[in-house]
Amino acid sequence: MVVDVVGPTLTEDDLKRIRHPAAGAVILFARNYENPDQLAALTADIERQREPALPICVDHEGGRVQRFKEGFTLIPPMRALGKLWDRDRELGRAAATAVGYVIASELGAHGVDFSFAPVLDLDYGGSSVIGDRALHFDPTAVGALGACLVRGFAQGGVAAVAKHFPGHGYAEADSHVAAPKDERPFKDIAKKDIAPYRMVMDAGLAAVMPAHVIYPQVDAEPAGYSKHWLQQVLRTQLGFKGLIFSDDLSMEGAAVAGGPPERARAALAAGCDMVLLCNNPEGLDALLDSLADVQLANVEGWAKMRRQGGRDLRKSVAYREAHEVLQKLA
Repeated sequence: MVVDVVGPTLTEDDLKRIRHPAAGAVILFARNYENPDQLAALTADIERQREPALPICVDHEGGRVQRFKEGFTLIPPMRALGKLWDRDRELGRAAATAVGYVIASELGAHGVDFSFAPVLDLDYGGSSVIGDRALHFDPTAVGALGACLVRGFAQGGVAAVAKHFPGHGYAEADSHVAAPKDERPFKDIAKKDIAPYRMVMDAGLAAVMPAHVIYPQVDAEPAGYSKHWLQQVLRTQLGFKGLIFSDDLSMEGAAVAGGPPERARAALAAGCDMVLLCNNPEGLDALLDSLADVQLANVEGWAKMRRQGGRDLRKSVAYREAHEVLQKLA
């Protein structure tokens, strides 16, 4: 389980969840952030609770999805990189690498190990939940820019999680509040939406998060519950060896499997290595207890989610140069 915590400091209930044998990582939200010093103290406290320490993660994409703002560089929506790509591809690549490096440097300096980014969904123009979170509508652009973001993250010592496999951009419904469907055949999804994943995996992608989207012409189950998508396509056809995280199991798109324990078991049985249930403390407690007997299969992949290095890269020449490149996104 990836567990969340209640506020800016750890409560007794938080400590019990972090120390639970089924806990494998800790995710932070805006409610856990007040200022940089408080964040550094919180992550240090989390790390002290386990040996080895649990990786700490956050949704830090930029634009609408950036949990830490005051004291951090405000990252523009990823669509800004796509627009820059249309004007100047080399500058677009440089800017994507710079974005990844700045995000990683700032997260790592505050004790955060990885981000649930980049978004590799294509911008088909109809999905409100994706919208300007998407880099571009062109798979080549998304793959190239996504690969640069992943390299930037890696240069900053932070792992990346690409989402939402095989693609959420075509389905118009929001999986937070509905169960979206994408009626296209597999060949169309493979040619367009899956294509960027090959390029990004070649760049050293650490993990993938599948979509709570049903693709009826391929499988009756949402991708996150589908052995076909996760084991046959992602693992076998694409050869991906990293971690697979479920998307948040509290979302409506995950409800087709039943209650939280059933959702978690379905995701794990399909091929997810780790599962998330956010903003539901009581459900999280029950789910942790229901998974106490489950062992993490991909231990090597889990270990790679910990940040690398140790020095504060915000003091480096590379960080200053990356900031200068970011100014061209304005």
